[in-house]
Amino acid sequence: MSEPRVKTEFWVQMALRRGFAEGRPGVLIRRGDNDAGGVLLVLRGRAGLSVLSQMRTASGESAWLRATGEAAVSEQAADAYLARQLSRDPDLWVVEFEAPDLLPPFEAKIV
Repeated sequence: MSEPRVKTEFWVQMALRRGFAEGRPGVLIRRGDNDAGGVLLVLRGRAGLSVLSQMRTASGESAWLRATGEAAVSEQAADAYLARQLSRDPDLWVVEFEAPDLLPPFEAKIV
């Protein structure tokens, strides 16, 4: 059974508050569809950036895919990935967090 879904706008607000509470400040880079837009997280770490893409597992659980790969990438590579995704889906949200270890400031299943 899949978990209940919340509106994207509410989820982003929660993630930003959680980030500030955890000492990993975040900023909204791009606002997407308030109700059902997907989310891309940009994690800014010591070694570079990582972009996580929101997804659902086969069983319907919320998870995150390391869309730019396991290793940190340059800002140019992250920006190019974001541009490609936004050209395909204009409803996407983009949120960036300070994340020295390239992990989000909230509990997340990363695949």
